[in-house]
Amino acid sequence: MDVSPDKRERILQAASKLIVQNGLQCSMSAIAVEAGVATGSLYNYFKSKEDLVRGVYGRVAEVMTGRLAAEPEAGISHRDRIRRYIADYIDFIWEDPLRARLFEYLDNNPLMTINEAGAIFSPFVDHSSAMLEAGQREGSVREGPASLMASFVRGAIRNTLKRRRTNPAPLTVLEREQIAGMCWDAIAVHG
Repeated sequence: MDVSPDKRERILQAASKLIVQNGLQCSMSAIAVEAGVATGSLYNYFKSKEDLVRGVYGRVAEVMTGRLAAEPEAGISHRDRIRRYIADYIDFIWEDPLRARLFEYLDNNPLMTINEAGAIFSPFVDHSSAMLEAGQREGSVREGPASLMASFVRGAIRNTLKRRRTNPAPLTVLEREQIAGMCWDAIAVHG
């Protein structure tokens, strides 16, 4: 069996691209062509299309967790840590339009239940909730379910940037700061 990390990554990238372009009806053979592998090779890595879709989302979750769920720097306040997380999440979603569109498919993916999606993204979701709970204990984040607030912030960023992409101009520093400020203002304790 011919199994290599590079080939697996090419398959995941090809599947991501074709899911965004064509939806979930893209065929395994089209994914194989895009990845530059034989169709039979796909099944060395993923036993079914459903398994491949889980792999695509698992890869996105892995990258997102690696980028955004880093241990806090010593001495940084929870307030500053959350504000940095918001800014980094904006950058993460803005920098890769294909990856950003994959989130749209995740919300409407009939091949995975919401519980399966939740399990795939749980390390990242748990991290952001714990970060907001620490902010609540510090007194900088309003009371309420931290997971709900974290979901609100992430969704607001994704939806705002989705609509902003209709403008071909680069995202400006002012726009980025405005989005980050609105997200922070929605969850912060004021006064």
